[in-house]
Amino acid sequence: MVELSTETVFTWGAPPLKYGTGAVDELGHDLAQLGVERVLVVTDRGVAETGIPERARHAAEEAGLKAEIYDEVHVEPTDESLREAAEYARAGEWDGFLAIGGGSSIDTAKAMNLMTSSPGDIMDYVNKPVGEGKPPTGPLKPLVAVPTTAGTGAESTPVCVLDILGLKVKTGISHPRLRPTLAVIDPLVTLTLPRGPTAASGMDIVGHALESYTARRYTSYPRKDAADRVAYCGSNPISDMWSERALGMVNTSFRRAVLVGQDLEARSQMALAATFAGMGFGNAGVHIPHACGYPIAGMVRDYRPEGYIGDEPMVPHGESVAVTAPAAFRFTFPADPDRHVRAATLLGADPASGRDPRELLPDALVRLMRDIGTPNGIGALGYGEDDVDELVAGTVKQQRLLVIAPRDATEEDLAGIFRSSVENW
Repeated sequence: MVELSTETVFTWGAPPLKYGTGAVDELGHDLAQLGVERVLVVTDRGVAETGIPERARHAAEEAGLKAEIYDEVHVEPTDESLREAAEYARAGEWDGFLAIGGGSSIDTAKAMNLMTSSPGDIMDYVNKPVGEGKPPTGPLKPLVAVPTTAGTGAESTPVCVLDILGLKVKTGISHPRLRPTLAVIDPLVTLTLPRGPTAASGMDIVGHALESYTARRYTSYPRKDAADRVAYCGSNPISDMWSERALGMVNTSFRRAVLVGQDLEARSQMALAATFAGMGFGNAGVHIPHACGYPIAGMVRDYRPEGYIGDEPMVPHGESVAVTAPAAFRFTFPADPDRHVRAATLLGADPASGRDPRELLPDALVRLMRDIGTPNGIGALGYGEDDVDELVAGTVKQQRLLVIAPRDATEEDLAGIFRSSVENW
């Protein structure tokens, strides 16, 4: 047998997908087909007020299932909120979960599923070096995910993201068993999303697609044994295809979805783009902007975004990722100029404009962020030069993401990215 020193194998996976207006009304049938008899509907209070979770609960009961709604999901989950959710789920003996909402609801349901199927504390499963990075001890229960935002991609990924409050850092749990059993995409349920969350969620799509498309190639890693392969394997031909498609849809529909909220066609395209980007990054991975975004969100002091319920300071995930993206892609450009130019072109840039190729993608991002009202840098979120060292320290903890970057980033490099991102325009 030939001994290979570099990787020649990539893995790609995604859940079955049901897409279309009115798909939510078929959830009872879908759950019954999965053998579920007792389902816990997981959502947050804001989504619960729209009536969509109650509509889904009714559909489940019409199909003969026992269903109950848990609406205490914490927007931007924390280790504490996931422990509380898991404790609630353990008391109910549920044999399936139905997540309805944004990434917070879907990720909370993933954690509930994990913690009712495997013993121990949530930190046992959080990625190293923050947690122990243990795999689930066995199979998980059926989980159906219904996104009400267009952005998270959580309905198709094997990742659960959370804030570790004691460390002031955002991190994740990654394992193929966390991937939902079925993703149900109904564009109608996104029409109630306010402008601010629509913009923030959409920037998460942009980050997912761009980062997975520019990720280090799967063939550039040392060869792994079969048991050691991870959820994020690097860019590969299948993930590339989904990421390219998502970027093209963002270019034609994102601005309309934000600025004309009741445009069902734009909302429909963004709902698909979110899932397509999830199919890309859920296998290839994300890198520097997401790694920088985690401490930006985890260290928040007094920033309160437009359109979100509650007075608690928070940085929406899509905003935390977007604010360093122009500088991050300027840094990664030398690793693969052609791919960065191609990504910029998909977002509407003109390579024949005579503009410095290195600036095409940052410029395209800045134009998009201006148009939809994304904060113009970490300065708008309450951070300044004095915070850079602490932000870098939090970013360095995200090694599972930084190893995906097409160019190795030192602490000095990361500090430069943050300093360049105090203001983007």
